[in-house]
Amino acid sequence: MWRLITTLDRSSPMKNITITLDDETAAQARVEAARKNLSLSRFVSDVVQKEMRESGKYGEAMRRYLSRGPFKELGGAPQRYPTREESHDRSDIR
Repeated sequence: MWRLITTLDRSSPMKNITITLDDETAAQARVEAARKNLSLSRFVSDVVQKEMRESGKYGEAMRRYLSRGPFKELGGAPQRYPTREESHDRSDIR
């Protein structure tokens, strides 16, 4: 096991945390950080922040989608679902 102390939020006072990684993950993280010319601490911080941003964007997009009420635009009388046979009919290509 390998332990790392890193900082998460650069806009406010820094907070040190300890994480535990298996040896292979730690080695891969060190290599990737070196490729990007970053310290391992900065690399891990960037990865966590990116994940948090993307998670937040997904949640916001889902809230916007659900707030639209996607089925409100449907109009007219309800229609029945097609049968299995109708859905899988390929008579036009035979």
